[in-house]
Amino acid sequence: MTFSNKYLAKYNFGGEIIKMELLVSDLGEEKDQELERIRQAKLQEMLRGGASREQKPALAKPFDVSDATFDRIVRKYPLIVVDCWAPWCGPCRMVAPIVEELAKEYAQRIVFGKLNVDENPKTAMHYQTMSIPTLLVFKNGKLVDRIVGAMPKPALEAKITCHLQ
Repeated sequence: MTFSNKYLAKYNFGGEIIKMELLVSDLGEEKDQELERIRQAKLQEMLRGGASREQKPALAKPFDVSDATFDRIVRKYPLIVVDCWAPWCGPCRMVAPIVEELAKEYAQRIVFGKLNVDENPKTAMHYQTMSIPTLLVFKNGKLVDRIVGAMPKPALEAKITCHLQ
C-alpha cells in the first residue's frame, strides 16, 4: 500500500490538545471512508476516556482559592463550588470531608475550591459571607446559589447537583 498524503489532525479535548497522524492512501474513496470511520471511532474512544487520559488531579479534590485567584478561577470553570471556611470553625471541619467526597464523586463535572476567609477577607466581604461554612455556587462565572451552614451529605449534594442541569 502506498500513501500519497500524511496529515496531522489536532483536537482540543478539555484544554488538552490531542494529535493524531493520519495517512491517506491512493486506494480510492472506499479506503478514504474506512479511514474516516477509524478516525471517528478513535475520537469517540478518546472522548469516552478510553484512550488512557488521566484525570486532572486538581479537579478530583478541592483546591485552595485566594483573593488573588478567585475571579480567574470562578470564570475558568463552568460549575464551581467554593467552600468559605476557617480553621477554627467546627461546622467547617464537619463539612470539609463531605466536600472532599463530592469533589471525588463529581470530578470533571463540578469543581470544588476552598477559600479560607481569615486569609482572604476581601472575597469574603465582597460576597457578604457573614456565617461559615458558606458554599458559593458559581455557574458560568455567575453566583447562582449560596449554601449556609453544615448539613448532611445527601442534603448538601442535592443543593449542589441541582445546578448540573
